[in-house]
Amino acid sequence: MARHYLDHASTSPLRPAARDALVAALDLGGGDPGRIHEEGMTARVALEQAREQVAALVGARPREVVFTSGATEAIASVAWGAARRGGHQVVTAVEHSAVPAAAARHGDVTVVGVDGHGRVDPDAVAAAIRDDTAVVHVQWGNHEVGTTQPVGAVVEAAHARGVLVHVDAAQAVGRVPVDLRSLGADLVSLSGHKWGAPSGTGALLVRRGLRLEPLLVGSDQERARRAGMEAVPALVGLGAAAASLLDGTLAAEEAEARRLTDRVLAGVADLDVRVHGDPVDRLPHLVCLGFDDVEPQAVLLGLDRAGVAVHSGSACSSESLEPSPTLAAMGVDALRSLRVSVGWSTTDADVDALLAALPEVLRGLRALRRRGPAHPSG
Repeated sequence: MARHYLDHASTSPLRPAARDALVAALDLGGGDPGRIHEEGMTARVALEQAREQVAALVGARPREVVFTSGATEAIASVAWGAARRGGHQVVTAVEHSAVPAAAARHGDVTVVGVDGHGRVDPDAVAAAIRDDTAVVHVQWGNHEVGTTQPVGAVVEAAHARGVLVHVDAAQAVGRVPVDLRSLGADLVSLSGHKWGAPSGTGALLVRRGLRLEPLLVGSDQERARRAGMEAVPALVGLGAAAASLLDGTLAAEEAEARRLTDRVLAGVADLDVRVHGDPVDRLPHLVCLGFDDVEPQAVLLGLDRAGVAVHSGSACSSESLEPSPTLAAMGVDALRSLRVSVGWSTTDADVDALLAALPEVLRGLRALRRRGPAHPSG
């Protein structure tokens, strides 16, 4: 049976350009980029080229790019570094779990609520800022329902109070244009595997002139901002993935992702499902569907048997039966949702497979629910 992968918001298959670059980098000789011998300098050149490629994708200067193992580490670095500047951090109620979890380890945290679409009010964020607030965390777009946030207005409100802003762009980079210069944020976290770069790669963008105490210490890699020898081959793959999206490719992929998710939305219109999140101001690659009368895990398993891979439940865990914090904050059913997400390798055939299988799965589950549990005759 052919498989149809529609869980790109969790992780995306490795792009060919990234794979080729990674494999080629394995033959560089394995030198430490912090050494001045030929092997080390060869690795350094490859690493700095990757840094330039990532910087070009996100509108940053190469020196503003600090390589990490992914967005989770970048977020933890922000929370740690900010805590050295003040004891209070502000998060929105729909942030990825990595954000409030990291912030809560270092002091007081204020959680700002959202509306029914999952969008935060910049004025509410401003009202949450205190004299000892060190940083405001806000995501570019939500990882479960796709709603984009008024990031520019949040940055403006926080900067008016002299407070740093961290933008979690893990679902945005590689999906939509991101420009650090025009955004004005102080810190931006990103992950590579979400959009086809090697897993275990990411970056923290640190605005020029800003210095945070590093989370990882012990040596002077990444200009003393993140200790530990860089994973050069994987990061070369990250750079190649970033470079492959330049010259119009990102815009074309964004348009194609929106076309495909629009097909999903049109195809489920008659299936008695709800669509969560903003219908217009949303990330192009994901949609979140809600069911009133069936369990999402059963829908997921039914689709998987039909060869279609999607995601249900909280976006942080495929095994958790806990309610989704994002949906709970929005005031909707936090237990019954299904996330469908497309990516660079998605085709119309993948969407066709979903739209053919989903009605059958729902029909079967609803028939079972109407029939109820079987009772022995006697």
